[in-house]
Amino acid sequence: MIPFPHLGELGSATMHLLLVIGVAGLLPTLIDPKRTLHRSLLLGVAALLALRYGWWRATETLAPLAFSFDTVASWLLFALEAFAIAGSLSAFLILSRVKLRSDEADAHAQWWGAQEPRVAILIATYNEGKDVLERTIVGAKFLRHPNKEIIVCDDKRRDWLRDYCAEMGVRYLRRPTNEGQKAGNINHALERLAEDPVLPDYVAVLDADFVPHRGFLSRTLALFHDPGVGLVQTPQHFFNADPIQHNFNLGRSYPDEQRFFFDHVQPSRDAWGIAFCCGTSSICRWEALQDIGGFNTESVTEDFMLTLALQNGGWKTVYLAEPLTEGLAPEGLKEYVAQRARWCLGLMQIARSSLGPLAPSKLRMRDRWSVVDSMLFWTTTFPFRIAVIVFPLLYWYFDVIVVNARLPDVISYFGTYYLWILMSLNLLSRGIVVPILNDVSQLLGAITISRAAFTGLFKPHGHPFSVTAKGGDRSKVVVQWRMMMPFLAAFVLTLSGLLVGIFFDQFATFSAGEGKWVILFWSLYNLVLLAVTCLACIERPRRELHVAAQPERATFAVSGRQHQLWITSLTMDTVRIRGLKVPLATRGQLIIDGIPGSVQACAIAEVEDGLRLQLLPSDDQREAFFVKFYAEGNEPGVTQVRVHALIKDLTRRFGPRRR
Repeated sequence: MIPFPHLGELGSATMHLLLVIGVAGLLPTLIDPKRTLHRSLLLGVAALLALRYGWWRATETLAPLAFSFDTVASWLLFALEAFAIAGSLSAFLILSRVKLRSDEADAHAQWWGAQEPRVAILIATYNEGKDVLERTIVGAKFLRHPNKEIIVCDDKRRDWLRDYCAEMGVRYLRRPTNEGQKAGNINHALERLAEDPVLPDYVAVLDADFVPHRGFLSRTLALFHDPGVGLVQTPQHFFNADPIQHNFNLGRSYPDEQRFFFDHVQPSRDAWGIAFCCGTSSICRWEALQDIGGFNTESVTEDFMLTLALQNGGWKTVYLAEPLTEGLAPEGLKEYVAQRARWCLGLMQIARSSLGPLAPSKLRMRDRWSVVDSMLFWTTTFPFRIAVIVFPLLYWYFDVIVVNARLPDVISYFGTYYLWILMSLNLLSRGIVVPILNDVSQLLGAITISRAAFTGLFKPHGHPFSVTAKGGDRSKVVVQWRMMMPFLAAFVLTLSGLLVGIFFDQFATFSAGEGKWVILFWSLYNLVLLAVTCLACIERPRRELHVAAQPERATFAVSGRQHQLWITSLTMDTVRIRGLKVPLATRGQLIIDGIPGSVQACAIAEVEDGLRLQLLPSDDQREAFFVKFYAEGNEPGVTQVRVHALIKDLTRRFGPRRR
């Protein structure tokens, strides 16, 4: 960095930060995130700052080599950090390109001409209830693609689901065993399809809780104009808030935890030719599936494995970054963490499989790099998150100095690197990365995911397969004490060590020198992070899911009179209206755009500006509601941080309550 000779060391280091902030203010007017050159320059600087920081850590901050606890702790933390930097450098390289295929899908729409391709839509299910499956089946039926067959693949052999599928006019399949989990379930369906007199041209896969938008097939099929494309993957969007969004009341101001991956990482991977299948919301060429022998069952993450098998067979996976499906995010913290631990375990199984990065296969070098990059993410991000909580405690309780650094150097080397990364990622992702919240999302699952990473790496098989639970009663406050306890214990230990060190002069006498200010700031940040993580473990009740919350006009007919009013929130069962007051239990007819006929409704509660009505739709109207809420193609949730709304939502969640 540029030296400032007329300032003191601390002032010069601060000027480095101000310089980065100043450049950050100019870059939005200079950088086009869609241009490879601009992205490469931005992330090239990030890589140089990462290497500069790593070199400083290696040459100036480590304890001398000796048989001491200081040496072991100092070098262990550095090793974790070095691997994390390696993972960051790989991520920077991937993010330096981006490919968006919407124009390609436009240009090749209906490329097949008059002979519409036949599509088999597989809905894989294990333990989901009727309320979850009903949305997906109805959404699949209303796809704008007549030449399709909907097949429900039931891996729990439920008679009620068989009967419901008969009522809905969709095909039902079950198998006698559960071998191979989801991959085995899909393979069983592929075997039955191969016996049909008319074979499908393409096979779409939907999880039981993912509803396709009406244009899902027409948009994805357009990319199969290239005969080398074996699979098209689309992003996953969610119509409910994930646990972090919900517990902090941020569903309308802060994106779900997977937005960065689906909206930014996958398009960048596609530019390198290494986008991968994510299970649901994908469609595969029948010929390609037959060519590779169906889904590989060596990993519980059969989707990533499918991409590698296709690539090994000469088929391409491409990515269409359009909101074409929406599903149910994990509603509880335990499910949220278990899902990510399963993804981690599956990746480790892939690393040790016949298509791993070191296995003899036809995979390209970039495909092997793709697996290594994912391994670095799972094996460095989460263990390092634990380490930065634990290592400051060694100073407070044992006088162990793990980072021997002066404050000006930390500001100059780490501060500039961190700020540049934060600025770059937010510029490329339209402001998704919020420091504390991003750290909380990683820390919540750090222990479980780290255990899955290393047990999976050294013992890849023999682990039970866990299905993410969906639905259930979420009407009460639940404190996840077991999950909270490690973070609460770390908070108490950090606070106690800090207080003892400061108020009993231990802080002044410890041998950290000027570096004690680094440890002080580090510990204060950890206190904030741990406190917020503990709060995240308090799960708020989930009320009725408001899937349509934009005001719209409607008509309410009561006793022969028609009242024009506004709908302010709408669910499958209730509606809140503004501009009308009638006695409770009054019945009437509600006319809503997009719903056939008039819906029977009854006033059940008064609200500040109107009424809440209970809806009593017919079967046809209920299906129309599903299409209106889930399948009409609107992008659910938020895709970027709305700073003002974020602050407002956090204030409402944690600020003083009004009486």
